[in-house]
Amino acid sequence: MLTINQLSKKFGKLLAVDEVDLTIPDGTVGILLGPNGAGKSTVIKSIAGLLRYSGKIMIQDTPALTIEAKKIFAYVPELPVLYENLTVREHITFICKAYGMKDNEEYIESLLERFELHDKQDKLGNELSKGMMQKVSICCALAIRPKVILLDEPMVGLDPKAIKELKEVIRELKEDGVTVLISTHMLEMVKELWDIMFVMNKGKILATYTKEQAENQDIEELFFQVTGGEE
Repeated sequence: MLTINQLSKKFGKLLAVDEVDLTIPDGTVGILLGPNGAGKSTVIKSIAGLLRYSGKIMIQDTPALTIEAKKIFAYVPELPVLYENLTVREHITFICKAYGMKDNEEYIESLLERFELHDKQDKLGNELSKGMMQKVSICCALAIRPKVILLDEPMVGLDPKAIKELKEVIRELKEDGVTVLISTHMLEMVKELWDIMFVMNKGKILATYTKEQAENQDIEELFFQVTGGEE
């Protein structure tokens, strides 16, 4: 479960996020939507522990900034950053060791195969395209078998097969009881995945919908109704 209470963040005099509350239960896929400048990136970076903030963020009922919470939380940033002198496989192995994961070789093999990285496992980080870097970042996040995972624009730069595979992975995570939060502008990519949607603008959560509440309404129509047509 991911819970945010009264999250606020200022940059100087600018209030980027204003008392945001949201909850995503176990086994649920949440999506965070909003136009540019809505405050989504600030929320994401706060959850990931990259910004100081006021309020409370809990991961599985544990404060997000604690080591215990970080051990069960994974984050795939919008812009992947890899170590230039580590190979693809070394990146994943390094993350597993950092998180204390043992006997994980079989799972690493399956991830490399699944995202078509097996034949590129010896390539260095600085030899990869953005799409390949994104795949490595996703594999690193999945390798720790998180209880909560945050995916920031995860499908940007991926080829169609990788997008299809990632969607299937998200469905499997949901079935396994993992909490998933996806921040994206690519509404068409998440139409069949989401369970709860948070529409954000000008630093606030303006609306929250469950799939049942939305019934047969189009996700894009809901988004534009709430944001007044802002893209």
